[in-house]
Amino acid sequence: MNVTGTIDRPLTHDPQKQAPMTSSPSEPSGSATPVVTTMGANDSRQNRTREMQLIPEALARAHMNERMREADAERRAVRLVAARRMQRRAERVSMRARRALAMAVMQ
Repeated sequence: MNVTGTIDRPLTHDPQKQAPMTSSPSEPSGSATPVVTTMGANDSRQNRTREMQLIPEALARAHMNERMREADAERRAVRLVAARRMQRRAERVSMRARRALAMAVMQ
């Protein structure tokens, strides 16, 4: 029984045992689609597999970087709020001191 595989369910998952990909007879000669050899297919499968294995790591790294940026922005915002609060307190103390000095001079 000679059963051929499909794209979704290949006969074998081993790239070395798969038939090389060639252009179809209905495709015009000299088309933009290059002829792919088994070595090229093997390399692309290897790269794709490696890239797919690294996707979660890359996503986690991007997620961590985003969280670090958010934490930095939050820290800057907290510092700014604290600085404004201290500035208002200093201005109130300064006004109190001016009033006290003016009261002392007026007497």
